[in-house]
Amino acid sequence: MELMCPAGSLEALEAAVQAGADAVYFGVGDYNARRNAKNISEEQLPQALAYCRLRGVRSYVTVNTLLSDRELPRVSQLLETLSREGTDAAIVQDLGVLRLARAVAPDLPVHASTQVTVHNLAGALACKELGFSRVVLSRELPLEEIRYITQRSGIETEVFCHGALCMCYSGQCYLSAAIGGRSGNRGLCAQPCRLPYGFDGGPPKPWLSLKDLSLACHLQELEQAGVACVKIEGRMKRPEYVALTADIYKRAVAGKKPPSAEELEQLRAIFSRSGFTDGYFTGQTGETMFGARSEADAQAAQPLYAQARKLYESRTEKPRVPLELAFSAQPDQPLTLTARDGEGHEAQAQGGPAEAALSRATSAEEIEKNLRKTGGTVFAPSRVSVRLAPGLRVSAAQVNGLRRQCLDQLAQARQTPPARRAGVMPPLPRQKGPQAPPALIFQALKWDQLSPELLEERPQFVYLPLAECRRNLDRCAAWMEQGIEVVPALPRIWFDSQQDQAMEELNQCRGAGMKTVLCPNLGWIALLQGQGFTLRGDFGLNVMNSLAIEQLSHMGLTSAALSFEMNFAQMRDLGKALPLEALVYGRLPLMIFENCAIRRGAGRCACREGKHFLSDKTGRRFPLVPEPHCRNTLYNSEPLCLSDKTDDYAGLGLTWARFSFTTESAEECAHILRRYRQGQACPSPYTRGLYYRGVK
Repeated sequence: MELMCPAGSLEALEAAVQAGADAVYFGVGDYNARRNAKNISEEQLPQALAYCRLRGVRSYVTVNTLLSDRELPRVSQLLETLSREGTDAAIVQDLGVLRLARAVAPDLPVHASTQVTVHNLAGALACKELGFSRVVLSRELPLEEIRYITQRSGIETEVFCHGALCMCYSGQCYLSAAIGGRSGNRGLCAQPCRLPYGFDGGPPKPWLSLKDLSLACHLQELEQAGVACVKIEGRMKRPEYVALTADIYKRAVAGKKPPSAEELEQLRAIFSRSGFTDGYFTGQTGETMFGARSEADAQAAQPLYAQARKLYESRTEKPRVPLELAFSAQPDQPLTLTARDGEGHEAQAQGGPAEAALSRATSAEEIEKNLRKTGGTVFAPSRVSVRLAPGLRVSAAQVNGLRRQCLDQLAQARQTPPARRAGVMPPLPRQKGPQAPPALIFQALKWDQLSPELLEERPQFVYLPLAECRRNLDRCAAWMEQGIEVVPALPRIWFDSQQDQAMEELNQCRGAGMKTVLCPNLGWIALLQGQGFTLRGDFGLNVMNSLAIEQLSHMGLTSAALSFEMNFAQMRDLGKALPLEALVYGRLPLMIFENCAIRRGAGRCACREGKHFLSDKTGRRFPLVPEPHCRNTLYNSEPLCLSDKTDDYAGLGLTWARFSFTTESAEECAHILRRYRQGQACPSPYTRGLYYRGVK
């Protein structure tokens, strides 16, 4: 099982390698999810990759942010560079970037970032079908779900084993973008989840701040489950942190036993938030998973820095590349040494012929002893064969010279990037959308929010949660008889152990005539392809560029919802390979939790008892809405409102404008529609979202 370590800088990369990492991951430039790390510059990239290749360490480069059309040409050049310089894989979130990589760097392996939000077998199979060679699973998965996916998907799985935990599923968090314009999906998360919040008006506390993850005592379970790689988070951390965590985890993986009590204490001291949690992995969620970084935590790390620095500052190479050496000395023939590293590299050196021994002949044991003197290099002879004719004298200087020549050649060969094909960037799709004002879509959380007045607006689609459709089959059928298509909105998160229930509900809806579904992730697309449903793409797919839209079209979707992290100019300029929709009213769904915040706040299951919210220090209230299987969605404190800006979104080439009703009553929903129809100003408080200011 591979151990992958973070490298937020060239120094951290060397620290990880010297401490025993099998692989490192790092960003190059601005198109990665840790843009505030030092990262590796394009000028440093060849050096970093050669350093890793020589030592047999795999290098994975993160290109895992959402990108606009305008940024794609620059990313195309980056992907070409990564492939040419020999990066072992690119880690990608954006489906448009995946499509771009396949075109410009067809031989560059691509891994699906954890921000693709793969948390079930169907999602992993979708990634395999798309051409990913590995998928990084969501951190929220318990062991049995990881095992189920890994053993059935036929694609490598990677699991985070140590480091920071987000309260929200990776790739589905928009809190930082909505509050401060700094998008986690674009690498600039400001971590507002670490701030204090109050539950239902209660005292502030670190309500969304989880302890750091540690699976140090579960590594053997992961290996037995078939996981290909365990990964340490921390590209924003110091090289000392990287070195210490890499050293401890490497010994645990290699020794197939948990770290000692002393090592676990070192992990806690070097960085933690009042300790660690394995709650998601063990299925023991709740209060014990939460914690915040304290002053005592910070002070505990200081004595360890000097100790950790010794792990990588000595510059003494650790022999880590197995080597086979074959030496031959025959009368009147050149001395020959051949070296092979087991990865297809071979080097050969020759010297003058051996002389006849005048007194004592050289023994094979003496030659082997000199050949094994590879100290100070990365090479460790695992097998040495000596073919030596009797009666010959071979000096130590001759043997050492041949050894040095072979190792130098082998080192050069190992550092040379592999030969790879290069492609060209495909032209961006340039299809224009409709010029007419967009048709209406209404989305509601409850059937009771829908009223006859809304029906009179003649929306083309009505989106309702799957479970709500199933509870109101007759009512849904009645609306559909009047030409309004009711569409089950499928849950954003569902584990394989929960799939049968979801499919049963979906089949009941199909029996009532509902043949179109709203898909929030790749898993649902893969699961329902060929099942007779019409598939529409929801915002959880994070569509921000024309190539992503084109990719979804090739996957069989009939429409896509644009990310609400886009601005209007970006929406207007998109190539519309699919009919598109955008949210024009409603509270933005900012986070989705696996760890039920309502249960934690109330001390019991209280999802059906009134309305719940979190409040920040300014008094803004963020509604908490229950989801199936004790999950929650946190919505924005103010609704997005464009009732006096309808002309601004009418000319973007959108096919539909979506109104999303969350906490509103049926009367309030109808009032909002009247306000839009009449072009009235928005009532306070409200937000324009990110449509005018955009995100960083």
